[in-house]
Amino acid sequence: MARSEKKAPRVFVAGSTGMVGSAIVRRLRKGPYEILVGPTPRVDLRDQRAAHALLKELQPDWIFLAAAKVGGINANNTYPADFIYDNLMIQTNVIHGAYLTGVKKLLFLGSSCIYPRLAPQPMKEEYLLTGPLEPTNEAYAIAKIAGIVMCCSYNRQKGTNFISVMPTNLYGPNDSYRLQTSHVIPALLRKIHEAKMSGASDVEVWGSGKPLREFLHVDDLADACVFLMKNYDSSDIVNIGTGIEISVRDLALLIKRLIGFEGEIRFNPNMPDGMPRKLLDISRLAGLGWKATTSLEEGIAATYRAFLSGEVKTR
Repeated sequence: MARSEKKAPRVFVAGSTGMVGSAIVRRLRKGPYEILVGPTPRVDLRDQRAAHALLKELQPDWIFLAAAKVGGINANNTYPADFIYDNLMIQTNVIHGAYLTGVKKLLFLGSSCIYPRLAPQPMKEEYLLTGPLEPTNEAYAIAKIAGIVMCCSYNRQKGTNFISVMPTNLYGPNDSYRLQTSHVIPALLRKIHEAKMSGASDVEVWGSGKPLREFLHVDDLADACVFLMKNYDSSDIVNIGTGIEISVRDLALLIKRLIGFEGEIRFNPNMPDGMPRKLLDISRLAGLGWKATTSLEEGIAATYRAFLSGEVKTR
């Protein structure tokens, strides 16, 4: 008698239209997975009744919880109430709904901003809750910490298999280039590109340029997430990064060179820097057998080509 083929997991990506969610969908399309699509117009996951009804209808085996309100330092600092409310509601509804509908596995996407502002570097997973957070993104970080604790609590009390990952700073396709809310790489790409096109003599960059940051291409993150869904079953959080850092000053100069801007990069130290350094310790993930493959220069060059194609969010 022939053996029956193993059925492909039914997978729901919450937040599939965002940068992270769309990258996970691209990775899942390589197979073998059945990607579930919610109804149009999209369900507001902040609405508990709607979120639970969606999961009951879809009956997924796996959930990637990539839905979140995200933004750069200016957005986080300006709209803390929006960031903590929206993220708490989304993740609470999806995590509890996953339990109610018997989802076999859920991956919750946190953020490296969960670690203390002055945490030892590189930041190990066990540094969580060992010191004060960075004030400019405290509300967002606390929401993400609540999601981590919720996943751990459900695993302990309800017997679920919910895992949490902490990606470093991300960039890549489907990022936002809205200057009021964007992260550092898309903001620099847009500002320096527009300065080149207008013939400006300089570009202002927020902060001193001294902070050190680590950047991960979103397609590498997606690959790591699928890898962990297949190979990791623990409540212990997992950092996802490259283990390589660069100063904001050197990042701006790299982007200047890739774009071909001949003007000056002018730093404004009166604007906030955020955390002075933010490098993840990725030894846990490396020990499982995964590492990033996209270099920063290669990734930014590809991202700039996508920006020039016009398929970006600028408003």
